[in-house]
Amino acid sequence: MKFDKSQILELLRSRGDQGAAEKADAELPDQVDTDQHAGLLSKLGLDPQDLIAKLTGGAGGLGGMGGKLGL
Repeated sequence: MKFDKSQILELLRSRGDQGAAEKADAELPDQVDTDQHAGLLSKLGLDPQDLIAKLTGGAGGLGGMGGKLGL
């Protein structure tokens, strides 16, 4: 799943992790693909599946993604 880097930075800042937000801003591309950039996300302390759940409003699994899959 793809997200704007700004969404990830906002999440990190909301957790009070300014250091990780600065590192993410420097290292992540503008469009972050949770599959392609899983290693970078992990390095920042973010689990791609947790990130998907948090940024799509889901509590876990596919969460609120049903309408976003375009099926």
